[in-house]
Amino acid sequence: MLMSNDSPTLLTVRDAAERLGVTPRTLKYYEERGLVSPARSEGRYRLYDDNDIQRFGRILRLRSLGFSLHGITEMLKRPLEPVAGGHRFSTESLQQIHDAIAQQVDALDARIQAMRRELKEAQKLRDELSPDLDYLKRRLAGENADALLEQRRNALAKGAKASKTAKGREDPQTPKTVKRKEAGTTPDAKPGNKPRASTARKRS
Repeated sequence: MLMSNDSPTLLTVRDAAERLGVTPRTLKYYEERGLVSPARSEGRYRLYDDNDIQRFGRILRLRSLGFSLHGITEMLKRPLEPVAGGHRFSTESLQQIHDAIAQQVDALDARIQAMRRELKEAQKLRDELSPDLDYLKRRLAGENADALLEQRRNALAKGAKASKTAKGREDPQTPKTVKRKEAGTTPDAKPGNKPRASTARKRS
């Protein structure tokens, strides 16, 4: 601990960590993340004043409540306002924090979509290259080139047939009942047959 008559009390990293109930490494970690910027002594030792300690206190409380470091970074940019029983963010500050975090989430969503597209393209290319690599490995192992090429032709033909079959399943033919309706007939009706009209006998 360092102090003088003309300057506020300054704490070394060990003293500050002891006051906050954490390890010196924890304080250094938050400093590395840019959340706190302590002063430095002539020997380049970290020195923490009261504002630094209060800032660390806010960080530790927010972390204990489950807030992310990115969220805390945005919160620390806005001042707290005194209210009954403590300090709170104003509505304007809350909106600013919300907008900043929402912007980060939108940017991350865009990155995720781009990575998914890139992964899909990479997987497709890998699937295309795998048979080529297999052919080369088997050729280097001494297998007959003509036999391997014939296997590739058969595999391509089989794949084309399977693709055609799958396409046919996705586009089935019109059911027979629909065809009959379109032709104006029903299963019970036969071409050339007319329905019989009921007749009633007249009493004489």
